Amino acid sequence: MKTAEDIVKAVADAVDSPASRDVVLKFAVQILKEERKVYDWCGIYLLEGDMLVLHNYIGKHTDHTHIPIGKGVCGAAVAQQANQIVADVTKLDNYLACSIETRAEIVVLIRRGTEIFGQIDIDSDIENAFTSQDEELLTSVCDQLARRF
Repeated sequence: MKTAEDIVKAVADAVDSPASRDVVLKFAVQILKEERKVYDWCGIYLLEGDMLVLHNYIGKHTDHTHIPIGKGVCGAAVAQQANQIVADVTKLDNYLACSIETRAEIVVLIRRGTEIFGQIDIDSDIENAFTSQDEELLTSVCDQLARRF
């Protein structure tokens, strides 16, 4: 398993490469899914107007390819302009279930200053799967990705 620093460096190298933004975003999803075993579903939503649009993901199929701002955990992150960590999604009234197995979710914004470009959304089948260390890792990855917007 790669360290957080190794993952961030690999994403930074991809951002600095001549690869397209699409390829870079796909790489970020892949390395996170491969290197963190509790990350059961990894995706990137990009903000298009007032809608989050699923860009790249690895995991079970989801019907949630377009999420309005304010709806679910992903939409709440944008509406509140704040990352979200949910220990147990079954206790949320506004949860948009991608999979009945999902128990925890973390959403970290891809942003530069106050401008939001999108987010990394990760689900886990384990309750309380995410910690502040996951948020720090994902924030660092998002900071690198934001350089491509």
